Amino acid sequence: MLDIKFVRENPDLVKENMKKKFQDSKVHLVNEVLKEDKDLRQTQQHADDLRAQRKKISKKIGMLIGQGKKEEAQEIKNRVTEMADELEALETKENALRESVHKKMMMIPNMIEDTVPIGKDDSENVELERFGEPAVPDFEIPYHTEIMEKFDGIDLDSARRVAGNGFYYLMGDIARLHSSILSYARDFMINKGFTYVVPPFMIRSAVVDGVMSFEEMDGMMYKIEGEDLYLIGTSEHSMIGKFIDTILDEEKLPYTLTSYSPCFRKEKGAHGIEERGVYRIHQFEKQEMIVVCKPEESKAWFKKLYMNTVEFFRSLDIPVRTLECCSGDLADLKSKSVDVEAWSPRQKKYFEVGSCSNLTDAQARRLRIRVKGKDGKKYFAHTLNNTCVAPPRMLIAFLENNLQEDGTVLIPKPLQPYMGGTEKLVPKD
Repeated sequence: MLDIKFVRENPDLVKENMKKKFQDSKVHLVNEVLKEDKDLRQTQQHADDLRAQRKKISKKIGMLIGQGKKEEAQEIKNRVTEMADELEALETKENALRESVHKKMMMIPNMIEDTVPIGKDDSENVELERFGEPAVPDFEIPYHTEIMEKFDGIDLDSARRVAGNGFYYLMGDIARLHSSILSYARDFMINKGFTYVVPPFMIRSAVVDGVMSFEEMDGMMYKIEGEDLYLIGTSEHSMIGKFIDTILDEEKLPYTLTSYSPCFRKEKGAHGIEERGVYRIHQFEKQEMIVVCKPEESKAWFKKLYMNTVEFFRSLDIPVRTLECCSGDLADLKSKSVDVEAWSPRQKKYFEVGSCSNLTDAQARRLRIRVKGKDGKKYFAHTLNNTCVAPPRMLIAFLENNLQEDGTVLIPKPLQPYMGGTEKLVPKD
């Protein structure tokens, strides 16, 4: 959420930002917010003046009664009562205006960085850099579930009977590989100096409102019926929520946290849920990175975060590239995003395995996460998040890039200790 003062002083910039994000349908919100904000401030001023006036004349009542001027005292009492009724009406109007302004401000997107490429959707994202040499072997690489089935490692049919499409049973070596990748990612991030956290997997609506836009919430979040709780779509939600309504000591910044969690997503929209694969699913697990820092440090942290993901994937012999998200592909709270994509030898193209975002102070403003500086002044923190790894999607890249012609799958050295020293997986048949 933007600062209302910024919107007052820069309405044209805010409107232009909406147009860059191809959200022309929201432009009218700026004028509506400014009109209601002006009305709100006038109403507040009128109410403050009335309170001061009521307090002043109320002091006369006792004095008049003491002087035996009961009729004059009663007239003032009547006036005070009228003022109270008028004040109640003003407070009702004030609350309604404040709620309306807040709701519309929540719909106005964060300002994007000047360096963000302008484009309508993800087809116009811009490649930044490639890491590792993408290769296509001489032999045919099967579909990822077919590879898993060779190891008796996946059961989608049973999962469909139990929960429907978008769920899976991972078993045996594939399940162990899945857990090993997460354990390696945990230690990888701890060795980078991040604090390991296992957060709540459900959050209240106040946190949901703070960490994402209404559109994202509708398309992602599962609501717990009868309770003010939602299943998290990523641990970023509860990790940033950890700081709600707090005033942080500037000297303790930055907070660098890495969190493990299961994630639950509706995946509502055009993509749908694939019956055969585990690329787009309702349930998965993830190792995440979170940074809460001073505003002047967030740009530097942004690159550090997504380069951590690059380094992680390269340590497992998986070629990757970084892709800058264009303006139309940025969610409302994001100021800048870079996706990390892994090479798929089967498809002969890259596909998304992680995303890094700088949200500047948008989440902090919604969640009231402030920092107390050395001079005693308070300001809003900047928040960033990034995926380290999210299997089972990452398993697709791992299996394809480490598959051998004889059907075995090589285990890179960094992962071998987590696999009990296993150097390669051997199919069951």
